[in-house]
Amino acid sequence: MTINNNHQLRQIHAIKSVFSRGFTLVEVMIAVAIVGVLSAIAIPAYNDYVEKARVHEAVTDIAAMSVLIENYFQENRIYPDTLADVKLDGKMDPWGKPYRYLNLVKNGNGGARRDKNLVPLNSDFDLYSEGKDKDTRLPISQAKSLDDVLRANDGRFVDLAKKY
Repeated sequence: MTINNNHQLRQIHAIKSVFSRGFTLVEVMIAVAIVGVLSAIAIPAYNDYVEKARVHEAVTDIAAMSVLIENYFQENRIYPDTLADVKLDGKMDPWGKPYRYLNLVKNGNGGARRDKNLVPLNSDFDLYSEGKDKDTRLPISQAKSLDDVLRANDGRFVDLAKKY
């Protein structure tokens, strides 16, 4: 009986060792490939979401800042010279750059943002963010300006330049 029991114990031990070896190289490679595919799908979707949230934040900021500038105009009958006059000089856009402001009534249309026909976007003041690429050009139809978040039509439009 001991010979038979020893033989059965060896079979049980052999079966246990087969199941307790761990993962094979092929299994690990399959797991890594699955994680890679999921990452390739998830990371761009997340980055897209983050960028949309930043644009929304800039649109909200510009709309709120416009209200403060308009309130300043109602009280003083002139637009502020700088954002410091309405206590917004340190206000940064979601990409870490300061918002840009230009009083068009005082300074004229020389530095005004312009549409594809080179017509100024506003008659009172320009207020915008340089957007994700942190670069801009006065005509908003140029590639460097398409990601800018801007105010146009004297405040009736606030969104990405490419949507204007």
